[in-house]
Amino acid sequence: MKFQIKIRRSSFLYYLVSIGLLIFSDIASAQNQRVVDDFFVNPLLPGETEDLRAVASEYYVITPAKKEFSEELLNQLNVPQGFSVTVFAEDLENARIIAVTDEGHIYTTRREQGAVALLRDSNGDGRADEVTDVVTGKDHVHGLAVYENRLYMVTNKELYRAEIKKDGTLEKPEQLRDDLPDGGQHPNRTIGFCPEGKLYISVGSTCNDCDEPRDEHATLLRMDIDGSNQEIFAKGLRNTIGFGWHPETGELWGFDHNSDGRGNDTPPEQLNHIQEGKHYGWPWVYGNREIDYFTPEPPPNKMSRKEFSETTEPMILGYQAHSAPMQWTYYTGDRFPSEFRNDAFVAMRGSWNRYPPVGYEVVRIRFDNGRPQSIEPFITGWLTDNGKAHFGRLVGLAEHPDGYLLLCDDSNGIMYRIAYEQ
Repeated sequence: MKFQIKIRRSSFLYYLVSIGLLIFSDIASAQNQRVVDDFFVNPLLPGETEDLRAVASEYYVITPAKKEFSEELLNQLNVPQGFSVTVFAEDLENARIIAVTDEGHIYTTRREQGAVALLRDSNGDGRADEVTDVVTGKDHVHGLAVYENRLYMVTNKELYRAEIKKDGTLEKPEQLRDDLPDGGQHPNRTIGFCPEGKLYISVGSTCNDCDEPRDEHATLLRMDIDGSNQEIFAKGLRNTIGFGWHPETGELWGFDHNSDGRGNDTPPEQLNHIQEGKHYGWPWVYGNREIDYFTPEPPPNKMSRKEFSETTEPMILGYQAHSAPMQWTYYTGDRFPSEFRNDAFVAMRGSWNRYPPVGYEVVRIRFDNGRPQSIEPFITGWLTDNGKAHFGRLVGLAEHPDGYLLLCDDSNGIMYRIAYEQ
């Protein structure tokens, strides 16, 4: 199995890359040939800083080959002592985000199929014995949230909600909005409800690094539960798929995808304390107010890049660039050891823009008194063969009221069950 490596023309950096390819043609002359770290020229951008070093990795795509799921591969996962990972459901196709009710009804969006599935484990054996589409015909439905016995669903531009019946099936969905900002590069919306009952929608950017023409892109929006009174809650968030309010403090935390094409390790995936009215830097600033000189447009209001950086919020913690954080959940149950309670877990879908690839894992964010202390791998191993292959791109992650976690892979259509064996 080999990487797919494709060169893409976009801007003047293409010519720098071309020079690098000529110099190192013995390394990269053949497509799918193994590459070495940072073989592209490391250009300094004139007039900005002598310390900036960036590889033009935007111009290659490195995709580990997909393997079909098997029990043998499942057994190769690296799982903490006392924990287990088993298959909860199969054949879910493009399964993405998960939502679970207090009664234990499990829902997942099947984006490419335009459906929301209801999963039941009727006999309590830890595996779904029934999977039924309870919503169909909703193109690219993605985000899910449960609030006041209603299931909320969001597509690229539309917001719906439906009453949940006692058996978990739904009444006919009611459309609340059809005018959410259009998709662009990041069309997949996610939603959540704060403790006060406001609805939040994450709207990703339309591009990798541009000054968005519409204010609502690269933001977190807030509105009433019926979709009215929309407002921008926070800005400068390139694509915060995973976010949630801490169970103890009620403070909002989120994990943002940073820009591609800046090299193997820059910029970091960014854990933010998301607060009303704040700007988190993208596309001009990342990390701890570090300036991204690759962004072509100048900052707003005729500010210099340095001046603008001082108006932004620095990250709280960073994680390996290009890991692609997806759904976020807190563990509030009592089945895991007590030290896990109120920590967050995040699915990492994995890189396409880095050699060697990273991600394809579940990470744990350790909290202490409501404040994140560290981000560390929790379950790894979906990336195999020294990074040349994978058997799962992870997206959905949610806690079940029975005290286990559910995890979705949208490439092989598997939903996993993560439990602690007491």
